[in-house]
Amino acid sequence: MSTLASTRTRSSLHNATRINRSLTASIEKRALQWLAVRAPLWVTSDRLTLLGLAAQIACGALFALARFRRDLLYGVVICLALNWLGDSLDGTLARVRRIERPRYGFYVDHMVDVFGSVAMMLGLGFSGFLHFPVAMAMLLAFLILAAESYLATYTLSSFQLSQGLFGPTEIRIVLAIGTLALLRSPYATLFGHRVLLFDFGGAIAAAIMLAMAVSVTLRHTAQLYREEPLPRTRA
Repeated sequence: MSTLASTRTRSSLHNATRINRSLTASIEKRALQWLAVRAPLWVTSDRLTLLGLAAQIACGALFALARFRRDLLYGVVICLALNWLGDSLDGTLARVRRIERPRYGFYVDHMVDVFGSVAMMLGLGFSGFLHFPVAMAMLLAFLILAAESYLATYTLSSFQLSQGLFGPTEIRIVLAIGTLALLRSPYATLFGHRVLLFDFGGAIAAAIMLAMAVSVTLRHTAQLYREEPLPRTRA
């Protein structure tokens, strides 16, 4: 990477506006600030990031194993809470302690999200609670939406933490509720037909994420087109 590109990247990440309009954004921010101020010194951002990754991988493993022992789904809910703690608190802790490393933190945090999401979706795919193609559709839609978010952070200095009223925390809450519902029955009735609950929810989630990705891509493309018009050339 050239010096100019490196400088631009550093500037983009330093100046990127963090946008979070999710339902829980306000209360979550206060809770994370409270935890970060009181966290002991042995709790570091890197350790929290590893906790988040380990918890998400554990979610995938527990989903897969719950095919044989459904009570392991309680462990999924606990791991979702630990994933929230590690994934959400690491950045806040760094900001509170004034030890931010914008490029390192951005890169590591989001690569961890990608690997963790792959692990969870594979676990869901092997769980028997939904069909494997539905799990892969959710993963694909998530990766497309994530890629758009990362590119927007670099090109527009705008880091979108949520899409509309939904962000990662809301998704975890919905997934936890759905997971507890599986303990009662993995099926739902739709228009008189018996379908897997997670097939129904997963298909809707994949469609919404893909629609969001297309909508945001079109909006950001139009914005960049206006901000960088074609240069005028001499006749």
